[in-house]
Amino acid sequence: MMNKESVSAMTFQPDRHSVPVWLKLCLVFGFLCASSLMGAKLSNDLPGPSSGGQVDVIVQFMAPPGLDDFDQIARAGGNLKKKFPALYGALMTLPVAALQGIANNPRVRYISPDRKVKGTLEFAQTTIGANIAQQYGWTGAGVGVAIIDSGIATNHPDLGAQGLLGRVAYSENFVEGENTTNDVYGHGTHVAGIVGGDGSASTGPSSIYTFRGIAPSSTLINLRALDSNGQGTDSAVIGAIERAIELKNYYGIHVVNLSLGRTIQESHTLDPLCQAVAQAWAAGLVVVVAAGNNGRDNSMGTSGYGTVTSPANSPYAITVGAMKDMSSTSRTDDLIASYSSKGPTLLDQVVKPDLVAPGNSIVSAMSPGSALAQLYPGNIVPETYYKSNGDPNVAGTYMRLSGTSMAAPMVSGAAALLLQRQPWLTPDQVKARLMKTATKNFPSNSVATDPGTGMTYTSTYDVFTVGAGYLDVWAALNNADTATGSAMSPSAVYDSVTGAASLALTQDSVWQNAVVWGTAVVWGTNVIVNGQCVVWGTAVVWGTNASSGFAVVWGTAVVWGTSQPFSESTNIWGDQ
Repeated sequence: MMNKESVSAMTFQPDRHSVPVWLKLCLVFGFLCASSLMGAKLSNDLPGPSSGGQVDVIVQFMAPPGLDDFDQIARAGGNLKKKFPALYGALMTLPVAALQGIANNPRVRYISPDRKVKGTLEFAQTTIGANIAQQYGWTGAGVGVAIIDSGIATNHPDLGAQGLLGRVAYSENFVEGENTTNDVYGHGTHVAGIVGGDGSASTGPSSIYTFRGIAPSSTLINLRALDSNGQGTDSAVIGAIERAIELKNYYGIHVVNLSLGRTIQESHTLDPLCQAVAQAWAAGLVVVVAAGNNGRDNSMGTSGYGTVTSPANSPYAITVGAMKDMSSTSRTDDLIASYSSKGPTLLDQVVKPDLVAPGNSIVSAMSPGSALAQLYPGNIVPETYYKSNGDPNVAGTYMRLSGTSMAAPMVSGAAALLLQRQPWLTPDQVKARLMKTATKNFPSNSVATDPGTGMTYTSTYDVFTVGAGYLDVWAALNNADTATGSAMSPSAVYDSVTGAASLALTQDSVWQNAVVWGTAVVWGTNVIVNGQCVVWGTAVVWGTNASSGFAVVWGTAVVWGTSQPFSESTNIWGDQ
C-alpha cells in the first residue's frame, strides 16, 4: 500500500549535469543569465563535433521557415521529420558535424536536442471547495480540457464509456513507434479522472465515497505524448500542444494540462517546450503544468530550491505544487508535500510555483492492466473502500497516485469551472483570479519523515514553496475581479549590495494594477517567513533576514555544484 506521502513511478527525476563556474555566479547573485545565453545557438547538451553520427534536434527559426531553409539543411545531410508551424521550427535528424554550420545561419534562432520528458479525490475535492461549486451547477460543461499525457482509457465508466460517444471527444497519438491512444502506462487516465471523472463507478446507494473530478462535465481531449513506459520527447509534447491550438475552436478547448517535465537546460526564452507553452497561451489557452517532484533533492546544496522542471518554468504557465490533504475535508491541517519542487527556476529565477493544490495519495480513475497498476498493485483501491456492499475480491477501478502530476489537474479542473461561468476570461485573468483567491493560511514550517529511511525533510512556506497559496475553487468562482494586463510570473532579482531581493515586473503586469487589486494580499503575510506582508507591486520582497529560504537560495553559501546524474526511482517515498 502506498505510504502517506509518496512519489509513484510516474514522477520525473531529471538527470543532473555539472554547472560551469560562471553559471554558478549568475545563479548566486541573480545576474541576467538569460541574456548571456542568448548569444549561443547550440544548447549545451548537444553532442560535440567529435562525437560523429546523427542526432534528432528541434531547430527554431527567427521567422516561419521556407523551402530554401529546409533545402539548405538537407544539403548539409539533414532530414526533416516534422514541422512545428506555431514554433517557427521543425524536428530534424542532422549530422552532428553539421550542427555548427547550420547554427551559423542568421535565420536559425536556436538548436536543441529532442529531449526526453516524463510524467511527473475523496478528500481533495472538498478541501478545495469543488464540491460546493458542483452543487451550484458549475461542472465545467462546454469547456474542453486537453490532456497531454500517456493517453486515456476511454472504457473507464467515469470517463463516459457508457454514453453514446463518451466524454473523450477526440484522441490522437504523438508517440513515435506506438500506434495507440489508449493509456498503456496508466498516468493519463488518472490525470483525466481528476480533471473530469464523473464518479459513475463509485456512485450508487451503497457508495461510501464518490470519486468525482473537479469539472465532471468537461469535454476531454486525449493527446497522447507519453509512451507505454511513461516517457516521451519534446517533439511529441510540442506536436500535441500545436494540435490543441488547431482544435481549440472545434472542441471548445480552453485548458491544456501538462503533468510532465524534464530538466531545464536553457532560458525559457529559448527552451522549445516553453516556447510552445507561450504559443498556446497567446492562442487563448490556459496552460497548467506540474512543478515537478524534486523538492527533496539537495544535490545542488539548495535544500530542494531551484528544482522546478521544464516547461513549469514558463512565466506564462500556471505552475502547480503539491499539498497533502491529510485525509480530511478541512484544509486547516493540510501540509506541503516535501517532494514538491521549489523555485526560483534555474537560469531565469522565475518565481514558481504559482500556487499549490492537493496532490498526495489522490484516488482517481485507473487504466485497467496498465503498467502502473501492475507495478503498484497495493495502490489499487479495493471496492470495499468506497462501497458498503463491495466485493472484497474485486480490485475496483481506482488507484492512488501522488505527485505534482496529480495537483496540476486539480487546477485545470478549477480553470474549467471558471471558464464555464465566465467564458470570456483570458488566460491571464484566469491565472490572476486563481492566485489572488488562493488560501494563504500556512504554518511557518513543517517536518515530514520518510517511514522507509527515517530521513526528515523540513519545508518552509515561502513563495518558492507555495507560491500565491492553496487553490480555493469556491473563492475563485465568487470573485468578480477581472484583471487587466499580463499575469506572467515575475523573476526574483537579488541585489548583492543591499542584500535584498525584489520582483522584476513588466510595465503591463497585472500585479501592479492597484485599481484592480487594491490592498488585497496576493501572496499572504505568512508566505515570507519573518518578512513583511507581500503584495505584488512592492519593490522589496525580502530583507536581509527575511526567511531561511532566502538564505538558502541567495546567500553566499549557495553552491550550485556538480552532482551525479540520477534517474527515475521505483522506490516509493513517504511522509508521516
